[in-house]
Amino acid sequence: MRYTLRQLEVFVAVGRFESVSRATEALNLSQSATSTALAELEKQFDVRLFDRHGKRLQLNEAGRALLPRAIELLDRAGEIESLLAGNAGLNGFRFGATLTIGNYLATLLVGEFMRRYPGCRVQLDVHNTEQVLRQVAHFELDFGLIEGDNPNPDLSAEPWIADELVVFAAPDHPLTREQHVTIDMLARQPWIVREPGSGTRQAFENAFRQVRSQMDVRLELEHTEAIKRAVEAGMGVSCISRLALKEAFRRGSLVPIEVDDLDLQRQFHIVWHKQKFHTPGMQAFIALCREVTAGATRSDEIVLRDASGRAIEYR
Repeated sequence: MRYTLRQLEVFVAVGRFESVSRATEALNLSQSATSTALAELEKQFDVRLFDRHGKRLQLNEAGRALLPRAIELLDRAGEIESLLAGNAGLNGFRFGATLTIGNYLATLLVGEFMRRYPGCRVQLDVHNTEQVLRQVAHFELDFGLIEGDNPNPDLSAEPWIADELVVFAAPDHPLTREQHVTIDMLARQPWIVREPGSGTRQAFENAFRQVRSQMDVRLELEHTEAIKRAVEAGMGVSCISRLALKEAFRRGSLVPIEVDDLDLQRQFHIVWHKQKFHTPGMQAFIALCREVTAGATRSDEIVLRDASGRAIEYR
């Protein structure tokens, strides 16, 4: 064989980061070793895999065709290494989750997965929908759990579990005493919302599209917990997943506001690149995701249990 796994590792890292220096850091190699390995791979086959733009390297057509195949070969090599180490072929993987899923479901799923497969290493990245989709599309993540829509034709999106947004306020907010709250009434309130690029913001804007231009958005925050604290402090009303509000509603520190004629339903999805090889570890984790949602119709109804069978509470 005229190439080595190390050369492919270097090619994949440079292809993902579009930078030799960043690939060097990820692989823990010297910059000269990284550059040499890439140059030797191209020289051996008399092929250019990148277009050079100063210090930035961008995959050309040949490089884009090679990238998913090189990743698959490295993944299969990882399977062999896991088998030789006695781990039944469950090599590690890296996945992404959007903030609501990452904060309230993904970490519990990882905990259950590690209980079942203690030898498998898992890395979780938590970002908004836009960033998770971008990382999956560039093979930086093996797959993602997202709240928003997937506009990328290179990615497959499997519906996972239904979710519902809910408008909420502090218990002493005037709207909590109204029997019928309309969209027009909400439009006059100060709002605290998620940042652009998040699936929650996307669903919120779709639901309020008729009055969006009239709304008084006072504050944009990236994290749901920060939004909850701001609403508790009386800074305004908000709209996020019921999943993230389950405990606050139980305590009474926040109160849901039922709104006439407002559709706040959406869908969580599992996404992966259409050319991505599904390793046994990746398959096992996605199977777990499907398993825990089998008896639920909505995200806040999901019940995860510990080793003794007790339900695990999320907050």
